[in-house]
Amino acid sequence: MNEENLKILVIGSGGREHTLAKICNKSEKVEKVIVAPGNGGIAKEFDTVALDVENNEEILSTAKSMGIDFVVVGPEVPLCNGAVDILSNAGIPAYGPNKSAARLEGSKAFTKDFLAKHKIPTASYGNFQTCESAIEYLSKCELPVVVKASGLAAGKGVIICNTREEADSAVKDMLEGSSFGESGKEVVIEEFLEGEETSLHLICSGENYVTLPMSQDHKKIGEGDIGLNTGGMGAYAPTKLVSQEMLASYEESIVRPTLAGLKEDGIDFRGTLYIGLMLTSNGPKVLEFNVRFGDPETQVILPLVDQDLVPVLIDSALGNDLPDRLTVKNKSAIVVVLASKGYPESYPKGEVIHLPEELPVDSEIIHAGTTLNENNLIVSDGGRVIGAVGMGESLQSARNQAYKLCESIDFTSKYYRKDIAHREFSRV
Repeated sequence: MNEENLKILVIGSGGREHTLAKICNKSEKVEKVIVAPGNGGIAKEFDTVALDVENNEEILSTAKSMGIDFVVVGPEVPLCNGAVDILSNAGIPAYGPNKSAARLEGSKAFTKDFLAKHKIPTASYGNFQTCESAIEYLSKCELPVVVKASGLAAGKGVIICNTREEADSAVKDMLEGSSFGESGKEVVIEEFLEGEETSLHLICSGENYVTLPMSQDHKKIGEGDIGLNTGGMGAYAPTKLVSQEMLASYEESIVRPTLAGLKEDGIDFRGTLYIGLMLTSNGPKVLEFNVRFGDPETQVILPLVDQDLVPVLIDSALGNDLPDRLTVKNKSAIVVVLASKGYPESYPKGEVIHLPEELPVDSEIIHAGTTLNENNLIVSDGGRVIGAVGMGESLQSARNQAYKLCESIDFTSKYYRKDIAHREFSRV
């Protein structure tokens, strides 16, 4: 492929895709970035095109008709549906894993079996398709226990159960109910792990990989990490939770065995591998694999990279060797998610969003759940609406910038946590 004057198509509509579009647009190799379908805020900055991300033929026809040179697939659903396969087979390079590799996110049961087969540390578990076998297994489990819908559930298919009754109910709701549809037709029951979570993102090309800055996100809706799970209320990077020595050990015990195991199983993994880790008293254990950049982690880890990422994404997509390491800024970044009050349950939409005319220095507005109304005004259109990003020489200065930006953005039901990165500030 011609790697100059590139026309890049970013697939997706959230904060992750807005960030990816911005990163691609900074590249001297890129002539134009188009986002499909995008959102209201993205449309004010980039050309957007209507697109059903679950329709592979529509993705392919759009890429062909627009003369796209390279596609970056953002969300997990098109990856699990094989969007990369259909694009690559048509001669259009695409960043992200193929359908076979995307099973690492598309099926938690597949992933747990993979981890067990290759002796990669994770929680003890069982996979079940019937209530009877699952409930029998639960009778022997220590509490609390974790019940997961095996398929994609938009971050909502994980239930921590403190009693047998809660666990039995969760299993029945998934396997016999309709709460999670096809995603809940198989369940994973896991040992509950205690410790701190952290996110390790890799860009991979087979067994070749580069690491991105370690980050930590905040999944609970309430300050102090209480309340319901969300898609993520904020994140920061890097984190003192993981030293360079610790990261090197994780690569030895988890990263390399994972990529070697995939190769052994006939899977050529290209794209992002996001490893959710629980740092327990017995060492790091894999909580989950995702096969795309995290959201909101993307908003803090990619801006910290101090080099053109487009050639790295292309080399990953083509299965070429990657650089030994990425150049990373000696800075910190925080994103605070501005949500609609009521999220992750019911929440209002269509509220006009008032944005500052000028951004504070080292700040960035990332659009997640926004659209344009009939008057071409940006309005809320989701639970997570805006990401307010701050960067600085220290985590404290990054935090100050992010929260200063939060105060300058307004919509009626605006809600955000005021304690993002609180764990980091409590570390000695």
